[in-house]
Amino acid sequence: MRNLKITLSLLILISIYSCDDFLSEKPDNRTEIDTPEKIKELLVEAYPQMSYFEIAETMSDNVIDSGLPETLIRNEQNYNWEINTEATDIDTQAYYWDACYKAIAHANKALEAIEELGSPASLNPQKGEALIARAYSHFMLVSLWSKRYNPATATTDLGIPYVTKPEKELLVKYKRNTVAEVFDFIEKDIEEGLKYVTNDYKQPRFHFNVNASKAFASRFYLVKGNWDKVISLSDDLGSKPVGKLRNLASYESIGVEDQQLKYANSDAETNLLIVSANTIVSRVYHSNRFNLSGVNQPEIFGSATNLFRKPYYYNLYSSNGSTTLFVPKFYEYFKYSNVTAGIGDPYVAEVLLSNDEFFLNRIEAHVMKGEIVVANAELEYFTATRTPTYNPSRDILTEAMVVAKYPVIPDEFTPFYTMTAVQTSYVKAIAEARRRDFMHEGMRWFDIKRFNLVVTHATANKPVNKLEKDDNRRALQIPLHASNTGIELNPR
Repeated sequence: MRNLKITLSLLILISIYSCDDFLSEKPDNRTEIDTPEKIKELLVEAYPQMSYFEIAETMSDNVIDSGLPETLIRNEQNYNWEINTEATDIDTQAYYWDACYKAIAHANKALEAIEELGSPASLNPQKGEALIARAYSHFMLVSLWSKRYNPATATTDLGIPYVTKPEKELLVKYKRNTVAEVFDFIEKDIEEGLKYVTNDYKQPRFHFNVNASKAFASRFYLVKGNWDKVISLSDDLGSKPVGKLRNLASYESIGVEDQQLKYANSDAETNLLIVSANTIVSRVYHSNRFNLSGVNQPEIFGSATNLFRKPYYYNLYSSNGSTTLFVPKFYEYFKYSNVTAGIGDPYVAEVLLSNDEFFLNRIEAHVMKGEIVVANAELEYFTATRTPTYNPSRDILTEAMVVAKYPVIPDEFTPFYTMTAVQTSYVKAIAEARRRDFMHEGMRWFDIKRFNLVVTHATANKPVNKLEKDDNRRALQIPLHASNTGIELNPR
């Protein structure tokens, strides 16, 4: 039954009416999107249907040179913070850039169609979904292709083009907005969209439902440093979200494939937004040379990293001896276009937003508000859900334990805002919790940018490559096909 549920969800998403043909048509030849049903169909495509996981993960400090003799070209390029030269291949930087702007185009067309129908209240849920979806794709683009958000420099830092209208011509030249402008546009779309989003879907976890929208908004406001917003958005979770976080204990008695299926299952309470991505992410963590390895596993998953000094629930496996390791999260469904020739497309259900991230955002916001007692209780609760032998009468988290485990290292964590020594220790603890929970999902890269962490990547028989603070390579280079249309390149 578990196999059936996830496969059916994927089939629904990739076989439903697609508007890609509509977007590729000349504007004068396009079919009118003039009914609520057509708008709903259009919004199915308002989500990036490609994956950024491999890109962001490989740039982070989660991966090392495992020593495997071969790897994909993009794997090594991402590891060295270089532009992907195989620009049209699946899972490349350019592939994800295009996927985001395609999703934005669908959202914009839906918004235009709603307006042309007179913006009736009956279409407010679709309006809300389109606005949040548009904000999300732009947020992912600016997070990957621009410098980190810093209000002191955001008005001059290069952002990405923020597109708010459907294209009326096949070839349109766009200029880059500043990071400040992009963030202002995102915030406007989020605030307006939150007024209208709903849970009224047959499969709400494949749409920006209410909680998914709030979770995304909390991520945005965490980056922006608006702690009050993060906390208010997560009030429904509370300080003890019983039954709402990932139930890692339920993974202990099932096999690897079932764990992969379970991770992105729409029945999992923690999963707030799932997308069916055209990706081979389920394969690359088994075979990429630059990956999580048995060598660096202890510093991330070892019991010494647990605030209670106990083993975690996380299950790690190897498909090639003890060289590279993976956490089973991604189950590939291969949709054949020609069974005889073995031709088709791989799809993986990916969790883009979850209560686990939502709750960690809340804890960090409490820390930054100086509410250490509250944050401490929440961090203890979160850690307990990841610790099989947690004993509530003995495993009591204290500020002294957090400070001792995560001491302040001068000039290590340097966000745009200031932190006290105690805040720094707690933020480090939360960042490490986020690092473990979202292994393979690229989340660590966004913390590296946000906190301006230095990353060192060593490669056998080559000089060590070091990503210093404020290194220009923290912003991906604009894809070649985009820069060829006039979009300004990032400095190098």
